Amino acid sequence: MTIRRVALLTAGGFAPCLSTAVGNLIEQYTKEVPDAEIIGYQHGYHGLLTGNYIVFDDEARENAHVLSRFGGSPIGNSRVKLTNTKDLVARNLIKPGQNALEVAADQLKADGVDVLHTIGGDDTNTTAADLAKYLHDNEYELTVVGLPKTIDNDIVPIRQSLGAYTAAEQASVFAQNIVGEHRSNPRMLIIHEIMGRNCGYLAAQATQYYRDWLAEQDWVPSAGLTKGRWDVHALYLPEISLDLDGEAKRLRRVMDEQGNVNIFLSEGAGVAEIIDEIIEAGGEVDRDAFGHVKLDTINPGAWFADKFASLIGAEKVMVQKSGYFSRSAKSNDTDLALIGEMTDLAVQSAKDGVSGVIGHDEERGDELRTIEFERIAGHKAFDVEQDWFKTMMDDIGQPWGPHAE
Repeated sequence: MTIRRVALLTAGGFAPCLSTAVGNLIEQYTKEVPDAEIIGYQHGYHGLLTGNYIVFDDEARENAHVLSRFGGSPIGNSRVKLTNTKDLVARNLIKPGQNALEVAADQLKADGVDVLHTIGGDDTNTTAADLAKYLHDNEYELTVVGLPKTIDNDIVPIRQSLGAYTAAEQASVFAQNIVGEHRSNPRMLIIHEIMGRNCGYLAAQATQYYRDWLAEQDWVPSAGLTKGRWDVHALYLPEISLDLDGEAKRLRRVMDEQGNVNIFLSEGAGVAEIIDEIIEAGGEVDRDAFGHVKLDTINPGAWFADKFASLIGAEKVMVQKSGYFSRSAKSNDTDLALIGEMTDLAVQSAKDGVSGVIGHDEERGDELRTIEFERIAGHKAFDVEQDWFKTMMDDIGQPWGPHAE
């Protein structure tokens, strides 16, 4: 197919892949389709609805490799759901009575876009598929090729989403400093709250990376420097069951023996219980444009801190959140390689006129391919039956089991 104009769009929350992916796509198109103009819609679907975009000129093309040195997104993100008409009208992104899907599709048509690359999660990419279908039904062909971005690594059926490796590594780096606070007071409770609304992948992977780091260190017990005090004493995920009373008794023993307790917490763990408490108390739960609970308003880390502090005899409690530190990092070497192979295939798929989301298809033998949009879904649970995870939980000494559905 003839490609005259390519549009890039990043949406949803940040992940340590966006800047690299944008740079890689610019480089690959400059190499493979040098005559095609490349634009970037500013702040995701917000920019698409308002017609706000930049053109990547010769300077941008020549220096696109620089983008991989930075985190964040050079073209900006936003949380805009095209089917949430009420929210879009309130934000002046569409007028009352307008159909956002139609507004966005008309903008793509007016801008002469032949290929749209969406770098985002399941909502971002399935919305792009809806746009392509709308345009096709109105006799305008648009190839949409998505890239799977989410630090939660919870896109079905994709084995590994872009940025998740780096985010887990950075959460470990964050913990390496924060856990050092355990000697700032007697009987210290530290809760490291890690992003992960519905999936515990990030917290689990970050815990493994952190404990790998612990295993490489030298310890001097006679000087008070012990591995036991620096270790992770509990890990709570949405996918595993939690006996609060039993855990309180176990952690009380850890506190008595070590003088401190370190908990790694996926922010989605315990959310159902927290929401029930809020509703029972007559309160309301704030939600975003996608209907997701605003986790910062219910504060899972503080909830767990409040539950455990007195039960385990903590004299001081510290809750630290690594989310923004982790998700805005630049891509690490593992993600750079993954992003590279995915963006190469994304451009080839666009040249072939094949729409879908690039990823290693877990339902097709982990083959790297352009996965059909209708098979893309969110909220893939973390597999707690993996051998490495079960071994790690045994090492931590925490009784656990899969969370009952």
